[in-house]
Amino acid sequence: MILSPVSVGNGAYVVHSQLAKKLPNYRLVPYNPKRTFFPPLLYPLGRGFKPKLIHAPLDYAWFHAQRSVPLVATLHNYVLDQAFQPYGSSLQKLHWKNDLRYFSFLAARRADVLTAVSHFTAELAKTDLGINKPVKIIYNGIDEQLFFPKKRVVRDEINVLFSGNLSLRKGAQWLLPIIQRLDKRIVIYYTSGLRETSSLVAHPRLRPLGQISYEKMPELYREMDILLFPSVREGHSLAVLEAMASGLPVVGWNTSSLSEVVTNGKGGFLCPLEDIAAFASSIQTLADNHTLCQQMGEFNRVVVEQQFTLKRMLTDYQELFDLSCQK
Repeated sequence: MILSPVSVGNGAYVVHSQLAKKLPNYRLVPYNPKRTFFPPLLYPLGRGFKPKLIHAPLDYAWFHAQRSVPLVATLHNYVLDQAFQPYGSSLQKLHWKNDLRYFSFLAARRADVLTAVSHFTAELAKTDLGINKPVKIIYNGIDEQLFFPKKRVVRDEINVLFSGNLSLRKGAQWLLPIIQRLDKRIVIYYTSGLRETSSLVAHPRLRPLGQISYEKMPELYREMDILLFPSVREGHSLAVLEAMASGLPVVGWNTSSLSEVVTNGKGGFLCPLEDIAAFASSIQTLADNHTLCQQMGEFNRVVVEQQFTLKRMLTDYQELFDLSCQK
């Protein structure tokens, strides 16, 4: 059995849940992220099982390690990155700088195998933590049979989607200044992500959707025209992959791992960080050119089919787990 302790309410949980659903003998042990306020509370999780292998996100993997059991630790994101600092609370900054750094260092040293969901994330962690062992890259994958496009027609209203937690890191603070620069045909719909339930400052063309279940997301993407993705840092965004599979162009910042997924000028536009004018201009360009919007969406669909399918991700992890168990 492969044991996977992971906190709920984030992209890592979604990925590990997919592994649990599709791979034999993969057991998910979900826990409330509030346990990390006092990390020793993580230690008992899964101790009643006798796994052949443990697979956990790197940050708290050290607490889940068991003697004589191989540990595979995955970097889903790297919040210790200095670029995160301006977008965290005072408590988060203190946590990142001190105990989380130490826990991540211990986990990286203890892990038998390290994986990461993007080259950007791997290189960032290797440099920052002084990791001198190889890091295997396994990109996230999504079910392209579930997330698929429909033919979009020219209409009076252009639907733009923001999908994610309403946090500073995800760029929720920029939605209002962006919409204020766009013409009145353009509407931004926004979800409240896996954890958030709040809304943004009221604006007639900023329309809250609340929490949307995973089962309803495919149809939501098909009702949209563009994905707006102003996240500062991403390990390897599932929302971007889902939107691309659904035939949407993507507008985001030219930061972190996004350039490993979105081809600037072909699958969307990647703008300089915090350049609101460039971001709004890119959305306006797509809104004004239905053919370009359609072409970029079709390009993205092909990219997902070739590189970022769920089947490919499952195969990569299964091969890795088989090899790790044999050592």
